[in-house]
Amino acid sequence: MSDQDGAATRTGFANQDGAKFGANVNGKRPHGPSKRSLKKKQKTKRERNMTEGSTEEVLAADVQALLKSLKLSDDEAADEEQLAAALPAEGSEVNVKVLELSSTGDGLAVLHTPDSPAPPHPHVYVVSFVAPGDIVRVKVYRHLLHERHSVADYISVVRPGPLRDDSRIRCPYFSQCSGCQFQMLDYPEQLRHKRTIVEKAFRNFSHLPPELIPVVGDTIGSPLQYGYRTKLTPHFDGPPGYRPSKKNAPKVFFESRPDIGFMQKGKRKVIDIEDCPIGTDAVRKGMARERARMANEYAEYSRGATILLRESTQRYPKDSPEIPETIPSDAVRVDDEKHVDIKTCITDNNATTTEFIDDHIFTNPAGSFFQNNNSILPPFTDYIRQRILPPKSAASIKYLIDAYSGSGLFTISLASLFTSSIGIDIADKSIDFARKNAAHNGMKADSCSFIAADARQLFKSVTYPRDETVVVLDPPRKGCDADFLGQLLRFGPKRVVYVSCNVHTQARDVGALVRGDGGDGVKYEIESLVGFDFFPQTGHVEGVAVLNRVETEEMTAPGTSNEVPKDN
Repeated sequence: MSDQDGAATRTGFANQDGAKFGANVNGKRPHGPSKRSLKKKQKTKRERNMTEGSTEEVLAADVQALLKSLKLSDDEAADEEQLAAALPAEGSEVNVKVLELSSTGDGLAVLHTPDSPAPPHPHVYVVSFVAPGDIVRVKVYRHLLHERHSVADYISVVRPGPLRDDSRIRCPYFSQCSGCQFQMLDYPEQLRHKRTIVEKAFRNFSHLPPELIPVVGDTIGSPLQYGYRTKLTPHFDGPPGYRPSKKNAPKVFFESRPDIGFMQKGKRKVIDIEDCPIGTDAVRKGMARERARMANEYAEYSRGATILLRESTQRYPKDSPEIPETIPSDAVRVDDEKHVDIKTCITDNNATTTEFIDDHIFTNPAGSFFQNNNSILPPFTDYIRQRILPPKSAASIKYLIDAYSGSGLFTISLASLFTSSIGIDIADKSIDFARKNAAHNGMKADSCSFIAADARQLFKSVTYPRDETVVVLDPPRKGCDADFLGQLLRFGPKRVVYVSCNVHTQARDVGALVRGDGGDGVKYEIESLVGFDFFPQTGHVEGVAVLNRVETEEMTAPGTSNEVPKDN
């Protein structure tokens, strides 16, 4: 999920689970550090509420690592009152030098004071839209003394660093919109940074010794760096005077078209955005169409809303007589060697969209989750196909369990490799579409089936032989819970492929599998780690970890019945 699908509030701090950080209080910025923030050796409420692998915790780990490299002593770290007196006032403007990029996509900087002595206490400033080596003008928003950093708003570049080239920027809203962070970086540099994100995730959150973590592979890039997003969700706020908390308040309607777009970085404000260059051509045409519609219908709205923009494809064989001679002005025609695709933009959450990944067809409710970058899905699924089975010299694997299967992307695209495959998801609607997708792709229920069940309970009914089974995991951002991981370990499949949109919670979970936490002696080793760039120009990276079960004397041997669960 990128920031276009979720509101971002302060600089770099709408976390990936939706938690807000450093937000204004009653629309006002705090004037200075409170007495509570000056207490020593006591976690703040925000620190206590951090969840493992959250954006806040990821940033905290990066800040602490940088301070350690700057030789911050324990005595300096403890003296918050002295630090507060030395820092610039909140609301003031200062120049900072960017030292590195954090795993959140924000720059980590220190005060730039070329004509005066360096500050006596190292202190980190977190600022967006910057590159290492940049010297930038920022406005200090808030000091978080207990965490040894301050949040600052980007104003302008004083002197660009060697990695920055603003001629690469394609969006007029860059440095205002919360969606993209890296448009000024060349693409190989973005990929190099995302490799370091995966490396730091496993170093900081797996709790494994370095010798158990393999070298992270080069990040696999997206064939498209712009024009790749098949889904955008611009939105608009309610009209002036709208009070959602007051149930009986009179309705207030718009007197003019509202600003429609995405959240401004560092503000609780929607930017009016006419076009988004990371959207596909069909999505961008849909955005223009919906903005024009709102210009005529704004008076009908008494509250804010989110607009769904989702690409859908109708495919024809190249020689089909049914190919339309003309298409609507807001549709897009794409020709290749075998097909003609007519792409349109769907705005009804309850409509059905159609997407083609290689030779597979997938239908989904327009408002549901499906990967939003179709250009990278063929190399992504091919990578997993090439690595999901062990080397030929190893024991044969015949069965696939796809946990968190959704509408069947992995179950269907990998099914030809196995005697039998089963996809499990908690959502009945997802399973309904997964079964339809299996039928669309000519798959029989006895070889590719789906069941609706809580993933935490799925292994209680699965009777695949564990020595002949591989499990694919693709959980939500929060990762897997301890109960599920314990259940997975007790089942003990031969191999595990863990796909994640949050490499930090992935690292945490993979660490538990390698240690065998609660697994009756079953443990795993990491065969490979690599990132995929599903969202170019942003700080997000998708992780793929391939694990092998370690054969130990402690392993218990549950039953290995060849009976497979029935589709229901």
